[in-house]
Amino acid sequence: MPSLRYSIRSVYQDCIRVRHHERLLILCDAPMQDLALKFFTVSETFSRFPSLHMMSEIRHANEEPDRSVALLMRSQDVILIITSHSLSHTKARRNASRQGARIVSLPGITADILCRTLNGHYKQILHRSRKLADILTIGRSAKLTSPAGTALTFSIVRQPGHADTGMVHEPGRFSNLPAGEACVGPVHGSADGKLVIDGSFPGVGKLGQPVEMRVKDGYVVRITGDGEAEQIRAQLKPFGRAARNIAEIGIGTSPSAKFTGCTLEDEKVLGTMHIGLGNNVSFEGKVDVPCHLDAVIHKPTLIIDDRVIIKDGDIQV
Repeated sequence: MPSLRYSIRSVYQDCIRVRHHERLLILCDAPMQDLALKFFTVSETFSRFPSLHMMSEIRHANEEPDRSVALLMRSQDVILIITSHSLSHTKARRNASRQGARIVSLPGITADILCRTLNGHYKQILHRSRKLADILTIGRSAKLTSPAGTALTFSIVRQPGHADTGMVHEPGRFSNLPAGEACVGPVHGSADGKLVIDGSFPGVGKLGQPVEMRVKDGYVVRITGDGEAEQIRAQLKPFGRAARNIAEIGIGTSPSAKFTGCTLEDEKVLGTMHIGLGNNVSFEGKVDVPCHLDAVIHKPTLIIDDRVIIKDGDIQV
């Protein structure tokens, strides 16, 4: 397994291709400051203008940072977001991307995940993610099932697929790290059926027992299961009905990722799928709520326009 320093260098060298003259911001919150400092130490090899800005702890995924931080982000060439919860679906991140910043987000990342997944070998992820994103883009209708009981239908007609490859070489590019997924925002209100989460959920980790979600007209209307179902309901409750919006359908494409209970890595595991709940603005949607939570399921079967794309977790294309 590569060393931590090797993996951090790969982020700068392979994923972002930082140039010496570029302004580089490392944005972290208090729980992630130790790892962020390691990134900062290595950054001085790549940029003459690195900076490290630490915020107070992010309380939940996609909580908007302070206005001063949002303004700081808009003046950068490159931004690494190393926070305990994701800022990927915030206005601050999207506005910085529109200003041309190349951004990678590493929410909740650990040294172990870095060393395992950021190893300099990204060609398979790149090819597979782009191919699946193209299939999602041209697709019209989809059906998702799983051995745990998922039976969900949704429309993706005229919805662009996205490939999260980890490569942010052009202005305005954004990616999670570790990368490795193809995803799409379903047509708002089109998802119907049953979603059974048997993998993991943010703030909960690995699920001991499956959690069932009933979906009607694009929203989760009922959540049932053991104690973990109550934890999920509690996370969604402060944000109201909008947090129950079916916002994203994603496919994991990374052969290096392992199922650990950390959503950042779990959703990238090759052959898994995840369903994002809440904010869908990053997927050309209009549900703008400060909440986006990805539920991971195992061994999915995905059929798009009567073509089997994934069968029991094995990608067929």
